[in-house]
Amino acid sequence: MKNFLTKQYTKDKKFSIRHNYLSEQFKDYPAIFNKIKKVVKFNDFTLGFEVERFENNFKKLINAKYCIGVGSGTDAIYMSLKCLGLSNNDEVITTPYTFYATINAIAQAGCKPVYVDAKDDFNINPDLIEKKITKKTKAILVVHWAGRICEMEKIKKIAKKHKLYLIEDACHAALATKNGIYAGNFGDIGCFSLHPLKNLNVWGDGGMIVTKNKNIEKKLKLLRNHGLINRNEIKIFGINSRLDTVQAVVANHLLGKLKHITKKRRYNAFLLDEGLKNNENIKIPTRKEKLVEVFHLYCLRANKRDKLIKFLNSKGIDAKKHYPIPMHLQTPSKEIGNYKRGDFPFAEKLCDETVSLPVHEFVTKKQIQYIIKNINYFYSKKINS
Repeated sequence: MKNFLTKQYTKDKKFSIRHNYLSEQFKDYPAIFNKIKKVVKFNDFTLGFEVERFENNFKKLINAKYCIGVGSGTDAIYMSLKCLGLSNNDEVITTPYTFYATINAIAQAGCKPVYVDAKDDFNINPDLIEKKITKKTKAILVVHWAGRICEMEKIKKIAKKHKLYLIEDACHAALATKNGIYAGNFGDIGCFSLHPLKNLNVWGDGGMIVTKNKNIEKKLKLLRNHGLINRNEIKIFGINSRLDTVQAVVANHLLGKLKHITKKRRYNAFLLDEGLKNNENIKIPTRKEKLVEVFHLYCLRANKRDKLIKFLNSKGIDAKKHYPIPMHLQTPSKEIGNYKRGDFPFAEKLCDETVSLPVHEFVTKKQIQYIIKNINYFYSKKINS
């Protein structure tokens, strides 16, 4: 199978307003290289000082008690499930409207994903969760889609009532808050990603796990490093999923900019909301008080979505589908259930209608106005017929 990513990155470069902002994000790369030189000088490559410094910095930033740096956001979810002792087809309730990594991690941990439909905020519908709980259910894994926190008050009550673990896929949601509480701090464990296109990003893969439970922290630190307690002994069977020291250097370099990044993304999202709110062909999620979204993605629902995307692309705007096929209709889901179209109608509706627009901190006000102008023009003309 060919690597399609290189071709995709080349394709993305043709747009004047892109989702990919890495060239701008890391213009100051010489400063990062200078910091990496210190790692090389001291041979501090594996779980080095920069990893510990990042763990401390990140947990302070989001008011978490413990933070464990790992190899990726996917590993963070997988290791969380393993750490909690889940396997052997234990059921994990989650949403079919998510990136593949969420479900991959559940399956690789030996568990069975049990889907619950989404709702109009793009997140799991808490009112449908209890119907899916069985004797085999061991956990609820929520996804804070695009950086918007789920209805955690309801979900926490359900988890407590049924004695289920509650895990947060917060890979989109660094610095998101609800009622003053940061994403990752609502459940037993919170999982984050440092993928290059996340709000807090590095030069490869990386992830973090946060928890308030000391025993979970201890086990995760063993699990990420082969189970080693010293050079010659292991306490448990572990894996190799350490946050790379070089990536920790990049993460530490960017961490101080995350509040600015979040503020600018929120401002751009506000401009898009205001510019599109009167367009009857567009459905924007309701913005709620005491809910701070961080807009890893800016998603809205649009009539004639595919034609709109094609038109915006022709105007140099990198509009995308995140994502066109829900997880229950992906091929591997045939192994866990006889799913068909119509089983999760709202998730399917989101996949059919959602448009994702560039909203990152390097998109200018003028470019946002250009996006708004072209969307409104599309719906005002016969070109959309």
